Amino acid sequence: MDISNDPTRLQGKYLAIFVCWLLGNGCLFSWNSMLTIEDYYVHLFPKYHPPRVLTLVYQPFAVGTLAILAYNEAKINTRIRNLFGYSLFFISTLLVLILDLATSGKGGLGTYIGICAISGAFGVADAHVQGGMVGDLSYMRQEFIQSFLAGLAASGALTSALRLITKAAFENSKDGLRKGAILFFAISTFFELVCVLLYAFVFPKIPIVKYYRSKAASEGSKTVSADLAAGGIQTLPEGVEGYEKEAERKGLKQLLLENIDYALDMFLIYTLTLSIFPGFLSEDTGSHSLGTWYALVLIAMYNVCDLIGRYIPLVKKLKLESRKLITIAILCRFLLVPAFYFTAKYGEQGWMIFMTSFLGLSNGYLTVCVLTSAPKGYKGPEQNALGNLLVLFLLGGIFAGVTLDWLWLIGKGW
Repeated sequence: MDISNDPTRLQGKYLAIFVCWLLGNGCLFSWNSMLTIEDYYVHLFPKYHPPRVLTLVYQPFAVGTLAILAYNEAKINTRIRNLFGYSLFFISTLLVLILDLATSGKGGLGTYIGICAISGAFGVADAHVQGGMVGDLSYMRQEFIQSFLAGLAASGALTSALRLITKAAFENSKDGLRKGAILFFAISTFFELVCVLLYAFVFPKIPIVKYYRSKAASEGSKTVSADLAAGGIQTLPEGVEGYEKEAERKGLKQLLLENIDYALDMFLIYTLTLSIFPGFLSEDTGSHSLGTWYALVLIAMYNVCDLIGRYIPLVKKLKLESRKLITIAILCRFLLVPAFYFTAKYGEQGWMIFMTSFLGLSNGYLTVCVLTSAPKGYKGPEQNALGNLLVLFLLGGIFAGVTLDWLWLIGKGW
């Protein structure tokens, strides 16, 4: 049997793309919900810098957990890993809602510590899902990983739109800020439950997904067996070359050395982005005519443009594939640091909205360029391992970025 010519690889392609987009949404929907609700948390905890602190708490759990998972990725059951991650997202989002209801929307240190603990749980969930899904999709079609990455950005755009709607709906009512926040988290909780069900019962049964997982198993992957079983495949058909003999694969060290530029690219993209978004945009851009809506508009523009940027590489002529050009573009992007500083100090709100839009557009575009180019030329198990490594550097960049974000507070009395 020649699986390279198996027509089932094309069946369910568009359904898989759509499900990947929804699962990408679910990967960051809960966390983006917490970021987007910053106007409510700044009101509840005005002395604790929640936009910065919650992000800083989140990152050690995400990076530490993913480092362990990436090191052991060849032995980890991908299905259990992803189901655990999505389930933890659902439970943690539900706990945010329960905590607010239990405390009647009152602030205080105890409530803040609870919110921080849930933020850490989001980090653990993200490490399981984002690394697991990117690794899993890296040996499938490029459209799948692109759609998943677009879903990550769409989660930000959707949560921003949802937050603006809920804020507007309750703006003139008594305790309207809290009512909007409660509705917001109730919708987020429901969506995370949908993602658990999609990954558990829909995604593994799509024919094209079963085809690529069977192909990965034929190349020596041991991480897909549970997903194959969920899709109704207990073993590969007899005669598939390489199934009975585990294929040789490159180790993590060799993969990292061969792709160190891509790994550093991911690190630098997110170091810059998170040194500006969301802390600087939430607290350091001054007062403008938009008032309390200003930070929400900036965050919404970033998220929308991040989503747009992740679709630009679908146009082949606009996609950067040269490793050198990708790195040059990422290094040039650091000019945004002085640009944001002077815009915040001297510019009008229109210029800040423009700068924030460009930050999001470039972030999404360069992320897709790196993560779709790096896995080319490797076998399934190697692509899985490389996907985990790149996401590890991505989260490392986020950790570095949220730490550097505190430098904006120098000279401001904190």
